[in-house]
Parts: sequence; C-alpha cells; structure tokens
Amino acid sequence: MNYDYSELEELIGYHFGDPSLLETALTHSSYTNERQINKCENYERQEFLGDAVLELVSSDCLYRKHPEMPEGELTRLRAAYVCEPALADCARKFGLENYIRLGRGEESTGGRSRDSIVSDVCEAVIGGIYLDGGLEPAREFVLSHVMTRKVDVFLYKDAKSEIQIRAQARGSVVTYEVTGESGPDHAKEFFVNCLIDGQPAGSGRGRTKKGAQQDAAADALRRY
Repeated sequence: MNYDYSELEELIGYHFGDPSLLETALTHSSYTNERQINKCENYERQEFLGDAVLELVSSDCLYRKHPEMPEGELTRLRAAYVCEPALADCARKFGLENYIRLGRGEESTGGRSRDSIVSDVCEAVIGGIYLDGGLEPAREFVLSHVMTRKVDVFLYKDAKSEIQIRAQARGSVVTYEVTGESGPDHAKEFFVNCLIDGQPAGSGRGRTKKGAQQDAAADALRRY
C-alpha cells in the first residue's frame, strides 16, 4: 500500500505542519495491535475530536444557509451530510480509503471498504487538521469536501426510519431481504429489497448490507 502522505495532502487541500497527526488519523487499531506499536496512536482520539468539529461546522453552515428552516429539519439535513455512509462516500471522492493503515486481519475481512472505518478516519483527519492548524482550516476542509455536495435527506441516515414511520402509520410492516451480492471479499457489493407487508417496495445496493438497506429504503420512499 502506498503511504504517500504528500499526495494525500494535495488531494485534501491541507499540508500538515506536524505530519504525525495525519499518520495517526490514518492508523486503525488493528495496525498498532498487530505490530505492538506503543509509540504510534490509532485514530480513535482524533476521531472523537473531529466528530465534534464536524458537527459544529456543519451545524453553523446549515443554520446560516437556511434561516427559515426549523430545528427538526436542520437536524435531518445535517444527518444527511455527516452520517456514516454519506461521510464515507465523501472521503472516497479523494481516495482516503487507499491511505488507511490496517492490520492484516482487518484488511483481509474488507475493512478498507467498510463505511464505518472510512468515515471514522475522515473524522480523525478533521480532528488532525484542527489540532495542527486550528478551527479555520478544519472549517475549510468540511465546507469544501463535505458541505458542498448535493444530498437527498432520505438517501442516508433517515431513510429507514422515515419509511418505518410512514408504514406504521398505515398499519404496515417493513422488512428487508438480501437478494444477492457480488465482488471479492474485500470489495463486496450487496443487493437488498425493501419489503412492505412482504411485497417489494424498493431496491438498493451498497458496499455493506446496512448501506444497501438505506438505499432500498430511499427507493421505497420515492413511491410510498
């Protein structure tokens, strides 16, 4: 795996004064555990910080951009931008998954394509930028890479809960079924149907079963 951090810095538009912060952001616990590296931290603490920075910047952006929008709608819109699958998709636009340092076990089970890991690393990078340069460059990263994308509020976090609410209001039951999968173990793609009262209502695909369910739920919402 190529760990050319200068190339990644070009892609994200920020050059670290302290490169160890970027290295930490890209290091999964499986990597340090397998190699018993005591001097090298994994990304978890920086992810914690980056999550808070991401929430602040995204909230501020949407608050200013939509002065007429009530709190509930702002919350739903923010979730569509910063939830796990959306953030992972954003990170893949500049190939962040290619730079993550994983242990052999995590690598062999498809960790590099897992939304949870890619989104966590993205938050850790945000945390690293904040620690290295302060709030303004972290804000610029979030505004440039996360908040500029067009999103459908139902495509991510809210899709399953929204279809559940609508179905329950009509006395219906929502279930999901995996209809197929393709690709090698490290890059699986799953195909899922969203069923309402046992009848197909929407179909979706994704790199994880959870992501495929969200995609299927979003598809169902367009018709239901």
